[in-house]
Amino acid sequence: MFSLVFPGQGSQNIGMGKEFYDNFGYVREYFEIADHIFKKKLSKIIFEGPLEELNKTENTQSAIFLVSFCIYKVIEKETQFKPLEAKFYAGHSLGEYSALCCANSINFEQAINLLVNRGKAMQNAVPNGEGGMLAILGIEINLINSILEENFKEFQCYVANDNSNGQIVVSGKINSLEKLQTELKKKQIKFVKLPVSAPFHCPLMKKATNEMKNKIIQTEFKKPLVSIISNVNAEPQTNSDIIKSLLIEQIEKPVKWRESINYMIGSGINKFIEIGPGKVLSGLIKRIDRNVKLNQVNNLLDIKNITND
Repeated sequence: MFSLVFPGQGSQNIGMGKEFYDNFGYVREYFEIADHIFKKKLSKIIFEGPLEELNKTENTQSAIFLVSFCIYKVIEKETQFKPLEAKFYAGHSLGEYSALCCANSINFEQAINLLVNRGKAMQNAVPNGEGGMLAILGIEINLINSILEENFKEFQCYVANDNSNGQIVVSGKINSLEKLQTELKKKQIKFVKLPVSAPFHCPLMKKATNEMKNKIIQTEFKKPLVSIISNVNAEPQTNSDIIKSLLIEQIEKPVKWRESINYMIGSGINKFIEIGPGKVLSGLIKRIDRNVKLNQVNNLLDIKNITND
C-alpha cells in the first residue's frame, strides 16, 4: 500500500515545475489562474526569482502548492498511475492544502486563495526580524521538551515541527532563540538556524490564526476522496468540518510529521510518493523508517517511472 505526500516550505527552488509548464498547456493555464488570483506574476517569481523573493512566505506557500498540484494533474492525465488508489494523502504544513486539493476536498482556486491569505497572514503575524526557527539535530523530542520546560520563562520557545527521528524544529522570538542556542551549545547539541523570517506553528502566530479563521470557515470543503492525515493530530480525516477546524489549529500547533508517518506505516503503508519540488520529505521519511520505499516526482523522467506497485 502507498501514500502520497506533498512538501511544505523549504522545498522551493528557482525553476521548479518549468518542464511541466513548457510541455503541457493545461499546466500553463493553472499558472495563469494563479497569477490572476495572486495579482502579480507568481510564475515569474518561480521561474526567474530572485530567490529572496521566492523565499518570502507570502510567495513560497502559493508557489509550492501550484507546482505540486500541477505535477499531480500531469500524473493524472498523462500516466496509467492511479493516485486515488493511495490509502492516505498527507502534506507538511502548507502541503496539507495540496493534499486536500488533490483529493478534491477544495478546488484549485479555493486553495490558491486560502494560501495567498495564509502566506501573508503568517508573514505579518510577527514583525520581520523579530522571530525565527531553529532545527535541532540528533536528539529526540522528549529532551527538547524537557529543556524548554526547565527554561520556559527565560526562553519562550516552542516545538514547531516534529519532523523525524533526530530533527526537531523550534520557533520563537530571536532573543529567546539566542538563549536557547547558548543552552544547546553547553549540552553539545547540534542546531541549524533556518532561513525563515517568522516563527511558524507556535502561539506567536495567534494573529495569523485570527485572520485565517473566517476565511477557512467560509470556504466550502467537501469530503476528500482519500483520507487526509492531519498535521495537528497525525490521524486520518474525511469529515470536512473537522478538517476545517484542524486547519485553523494548524497555524499555531506543531506539525506532527514523524507521528503522521509512523501512523501510516502502522496502517500498512510500505511506500511513499513525494509529489512536488525537492526531496525534503523523502529524506525525513528515510530517517523515520529505512525499510519503506520512496519515490519523488518532480520532473518528466520521474513521471515516466511512477507505478502503483
